[in-house]
Amino acid sequence: MNRVLRFFGAPVVLFARTMRAGLREGVSWRESLVQLHELGGRSVWLVMTGMAFFGAVLVTIANSQARRFVGNVAVLGPAYFELLIRELGPVVSALLTASRAGASHAAELSTMSVNEQVEALEMSAGDPYSDLVAPRVVAGVVGVPLLSLLGTVAATLSAAAVAGLVFGVDGRAFMDPRYVDGWDLLAAGLKAVACGLYIPLAAAVAGLGARGGAEAVGEATTDGVVAASLGCLLIDLAVSLAFHLVRL
Repeated sequence: MNRVLRFFGAPVVLFARTMRAGLREGVSWRESLVQLHELGGRSVWLVMTGMAFFGAVLVTIANSQARRFVGNVAVLGPAYFELLIRELGPVVSALLTASRAGASHAAELSTMSVNEQVEALEMSAGDPYSDLVAPRVVAGVVGVPLLSLLGTVAATLSAAAVAGLVFGVDGRAFMDPRYVDGWDLLAAGLKAVACGLYIPLAAAVAGLGARGGAEAVGEATTDGVVAASLGCLLIDLAVSLAFHLVRL
């Protein structure tokens, strides 16, 4: 029970403390840009490559089901495209980002905690929340939506290419947006922003709580990635259920 409360409560408490510290001390925009490069710039190829393979698999599944039931992937293409835009694009991109950026944040912060650099920062009149956590949160809120957009584009283009080159059908049929509406775009945007907020918070909770030696750094890194990934899945579920209820 304590682990469940910590999983849900610790990021909320950390976010409140970070907001208070950021408003009081200000946020270093230079450090935010550095963290944006760390999160976005160094994750962009992982996200785009992973999503490109994901789009190829998605259109392969669509073609298999189309041949079994309706005979033409053009019939199922628009529905799969809507699913990619609303659900799979932002969430899978966020998971790929969490696997890299979450590990990086957790490892860096846990190393600072183990080496007592966080305590040294506090003794130097610094604030760990505004100096260390806030720039990572800003980078996550900005970077993850951009990565989700790029990942969705990469998945769409790879799906269209595979449909045309491998299955001999019009790849543009998979890119038909007839079922995509404003609610789908809003849901995708909310998921990306919420995941971008949660990933650095989960990593910071694990990293700042590390105590011990090298083993603690490894455990904190693992905990940060696991928490960030599970949080993204829970955010996906919560936003999807909320929009389902609103649209009833």
